[in-house]
Amino acid sequence: MTVNELIIQNFKKNLKNYYLYVFTLMFSVALYFSFVTLQYDPAMESLQEGAKGSAGMKAASVLLVIIVATFLLYANNIFIKRRSKEIGLFQLVGMTKGKVFRILSAENCMLYFGSLAIGVFLGFAVSKLMMMILFKVTAIDAVATLSFSFSALTQTIIVFSFIYVLVLFVNYFFVKRQTILSLFRVISSSEARVKRVSWLEIVIGILGIIFILVGYAVSSVMFEDTLSSLLFLVMLFILGSVITGTYLFYKGSVTFLFNLVRKKKNGHLGIQDVMSLSSIMFRMKSNALMLTIITTISGLAIGLLSLSYISYYSAEKDAQKFVPNDFSFVDVADADKFKETLNAHAIGYDDVNYDIVRLEVNVADILDGSAPSLGDVSDTQFLSVVSDAVIDDMDIGAEEAILTGYDDMVQLTLPLQDKGSIKLHGKEETFALNYTGLRKEYIISAYFTRNSPTVIVDDTIFEKLMHDIDPELQSESSTYVGIDIKDEKQLEEATVLLHEMPFMSESDADTYPPDVQVEVEKMRKQSSGLILFVVGFLGLTFLMTSGCILYFKQMDESEDEKGSYTILRKLGFTQGDLLKGIKVKQAFCFGIPLLLGLSHSYFAVKSGWFFFGTELWTPMIVVMGIYAILYSVFAILAVMYCKKVIKEAL
Repeated sequence: MTVNELIIQNFKKNLKNYYLYVFTLMFSVALYFSFVTLQYDPAMESLQEGAKGSAGMKAASVLLVIIVATFLLYANNIFIKRRSKEIGLFQLVGMTKGKVFRILSAENCMLYFGSLAIGVFLGFAVSKLMMMILFKVTAIDAVATLSFSFSALTQTIIVFSFIYVLVLFVNYFFVKRQTILSLFRVISSSEARVKRVSWLEIVIGILGIIFILVGYAVSSVMFEDTLSSLLFLVMLFILGSVITGTYLFYKGSVTFLFNLVRKKKNGHLGIQDVMSLSSIMFRMKSNALMLTIITTISGLAIGLLSLSYISYYSAEKDAQKFVPNDFSFVDVADADKFKETLNAHAIGYDDVNYDIVRLEVNVADILDGSAPSLGDVSDTQFLSVVSDAVIDDMDIGAEEAILTGYDDMVQLTLPLQDKGSIKLHGKEETFALNYTGLRKEYIISAYFTRNSPTVIVDDTIFEKLMHDIDPELQSESSTYVGIDIKDEKQLEEATVLLHEMPFMSESDADTYPPDVQVEVEKMRKQSSGLILFVVGFLGLTFLMTSGCILYFKQMDESEDEKGSYTILRKLGFTQGDLLKGIKVKQAFCFGIPLLLGLSHSYFAVKSGWFFFGTELWTPMIVVMGIYAILYSVFAILAVMYCKKVIKEAL
């Protein structure tokens, strides 16, 4: 057999054995090429400028390269170790290390650049779909076109050629360092096996769980007064505690906990226990660093995806927070002109008109000292006050007041109790009112609220306040006008009419233009949608690569345990018996990193989700559910591969 024939034969063998590696390589190239194609597409220029997304897109492409490069180097390391005996045999028959390296390089070249070519083709094919998804999530009304970018092709070839050179260097140093004898012992020495659990492992295991729980506990109170002033240091502590705890968890906690289960059985271990618990106890310890990295980045990916989706999912409610009506005016004359235009075009509407007074309000009696807050909270707040007479279904007693526009973010910056008393300070007179509760609804625009709650009082109190105002505290406008279109089908027409009004083209710096709720919502969706798209891209790439790494590791372990399968089959255990234990093992191998990553992301998101939107559970559950389902696919593939190995064991 010639060297060329040997290369072709090995290429076919590797293609058959490492099909998932080839698929993931093609998938990574397709993702990267389509992603870079979007950057060079002319249709993206307005989005990148409007949402300031150019830097984000470039940073994401760099992260994408780092993730893919790490995966390829790790996968190559597994594969070359599996072929160590083959490399040793080549040298035994007289091949030099240089010739062996050239054979490996030729095989990798065909495998790598063949996958690269197919990946570029797939990336070009799906680039239009990617652009359609991007336009959808960013609420951009444009037509996605299929266009080939030579700049994107050049960048893709350069990047993946550089990764290929790194792979060659790794292979070269591996072949150069190893002796023939060591090549035949690489596989057998690659995993650390321990016969019994030591006291040190028990201590490490307990410490791992404690570190994780401490990190979780601190994250739940990180915005309290005592910690908020040291927020950066607190975040570093949480990150260090959780990552250290995760490493110790894999290094000792898994072994410790599974050993407790094994002891509970008093040595009566079934075939499933032998196939699953006994193997996992010591395999996870030797792979602690790899599993820690996968778990940490999984938690980070799920957390960022959850926060991005929270921001996107909450865009509509956030728009209502800043613009509570379809159209918000602070200039009564402008609002009257717009109403005349709506009447002229037979567009029905409802309107609200609120007079607003801005006062100094003492909230010392209702401040909640036990609630979290960002920094010191002053007893005196400058809040807007509205009469209950102009609000439907609102009747407040003469000595009472309520607060509205009080969401989770306001609660963080101004923590209040549900009852107590507040004092409204006019210029000459102070009104002490019985404070009776909080409402989340926003009734006036952010122009007046300035991200603070609004006080609603009885009309008689409001009239007194109107005659006792401090001019220096008042906004330039003292009246809010909100207009809601009755028929949603006419909302777009009304928006067009508003932009055709003369006052929309005025450039007077003293005027405040009307706000349109749908446009604020669109702007927020455009910004959060781009972030969601980029983070989703990176999250999907990491999901594929980390899932493949775990799959390759299980494939590697299955090959190592093939001799054990043969012995168990000869002892009379059926293929079904062995497969049950394999399923339990894969459930643990894939399930533990997944559950730990989900747990990390949950506490991370829970601690600061209110900075990103108004909804928590639905977006977070959707992201976690999709991630878990996709992750489970690799566990199923690992079971199928183990099943094939068991069949070949006899």
